[in-house]
Amino acid sequence: MICDAAPEILFEKIWAGNRINSSDALQLHRLPLEELGALADHRRNLARASAHNGKGNEIVTYIVDRNVNYTNVCNVYCKFCAFYRTEDDTDAYVITHDEMDRKIEETVALGGNQILMQGGHHPKLTFDWYIDLLQHIKSRFPQVNIHGFSPSEFIHFRDVFKLPLETIISEFVKAGLGSIPGGGGEILVDRVRKRISPLKAMSDDWLSVMEVAHGLGLKSSATMMFGHVETIADRIEHLERIRAQQDRTKGFTAFICWTFQAENTRLKAPTVGANEYLRMQALSRIYLDNIPSIQSSWVTQGLEIGQVALKYGANDLGSIMIEENVVSQAGATFRMTVSDMRRLIRDLGYEPRQRDNWYNLVDVGEQLN
Repeated sequence: MICDAAPEILFEKIWAGNRINSSDALQLHRLPLEELGALADHRRNLARASAHNGKGNEIVTYIVDRNVNYTNVCNVYCKFCAFYRTEDDTDAYVITHDEMDRKIEETVALGGNQILMQGGHHPKLTFDWYIDLLQHIKSRFPQVNIHGFSPSEFIHFRDVFKLPLETIISEFVKAGLGSIPGGGGEILVDRVRKRISPLKAMSDDWLSVMEVAHGLGLKSSATMMFGHVETIADRIEHLERIRAQQDRTKGFTAFICWTFQAENTRLKAPTVGANEYLRMQALSRIYLDNIPSIQSSWVTQGLEIGQVALKYGANDLGSIMIEENVVSQAGATFRMTVSDMRRLIRDLGYEPRQRDNWYNLVDVGEQLN
């Protein structure tokens, strides 16, 4: 039996920036929310000081990009998803090059520098279809990063194309892929995944894609969707697997967690509110000591809680989400402009700065309004 550490010993460990274990994390999860938040905010400040040698203003970043779902046809039928369609559905679609061009042109006109491109597991799209799309985008918009295809999509590609992951990812990079989003992480515990998405990539598959991508020099994000059938211990196991992967490959730029949105889905679970969201984000900041950025999930929590999250370990407000289709289909319909984002950041006393996918600052600071 593992006994809890004395609170003062655990707090000293966190205050010093030392690594915690799963037993510590369980103990932290039981703390009053404001205490856990203060510890996470301290760890956030330690990370900032390390990144900037203790110098510079207190910066909170954001990105201007667009979620482009290239198809809604999917054959894995996740219970938590309200977005997918079958090929026979009247509203099933596959994007055309002209439609993609229009979406990217609108993004660039708004100051965007990236598209986040994901889609369903379409059973009939070919390897050449993806290569042609990537080459088309990169030839038309060389300045725009293609942050595309979650690990579960790559596992789908591996199985359909009958090619090794290394080959697929390498060829996608040659065609224009710049980085990989961490979507499809859900909870990296197979017992949970078999309940909510039994036909989707399992935990080792998800991590193997990241291992290969990081080995090829690609950066990626990591995610967690919680508040459905998992336990607190499952969430911590998920964090442990992400942290262990980062120890090996150092390819994750950021971590984003969000709560399951139940509307219009087949998976029913009690709604997880802002208290539990902030608790898990704070715990993630403390546990993931090797991932530099934690991103607030205002898309699922709303603007006010998204702002509060900046005091619970987050140093990034994410994207303005020019377009978002998947979460909104499940009931979350919050929207944000650049002005909104900069105001929310500035109202907490931080300096808002636009970034790219690699967290390089791309604006000129407070000359902007």
